[in-house]
Amino acid sequence: MTSSQTDLATLSALNKRFIHNFVTNDVSSHDAILHPSFRTIDTQGGHMDRATYLVEWATGFDPDVITYWDMRDERITLIGDVALVGATNKWTRVRNSAETHGMTCYTDTYIRAGETWLCILAQLTSVAPQNYPPDDTIVVKYLRGVLQ
Repeated sequence: MTSSQTDLATLSALNKRFIHNFVTNDVSSHDAILHPSFRTIDTQGGHMDRATYLVEWATGFDPDVITYWDMRDERITLIGDVALVGATNKWTRVRNSAETHGMTCYTDTYIRAGETWLCILAQLTSVAPQNYPPDDTIVVKYLRGVLQ
């Protein structure tokens, strides 16, 4: 395996871990893959620092509210010691007995820190229905927080 193939495999595994950390509210595992200068930009354009983000991470996923979650259409671009890791999440949320569906795409920017890749920026964008990636691009899927 070439070094770029190894990097792509490592980044794909980190992407799956990032999603799993969210679905399981695993702060310690997530903290380990974030750069000290990490920040995020949400779908509304709000900026959040690392500390605030990790506090929200602890309770961000509720399987009684988010009954379906998948990660699909994974895209990884390597540019030296920088990587853009992107995908789309399809979700179903239930609030007050009303079910809503949608998709959100993200691009996570990773930088190489020695032998490790760390996420320095996560940016989320709402996806319009005409841009929904198809089901045949699903990489991982969760029902009520359980990996299928």
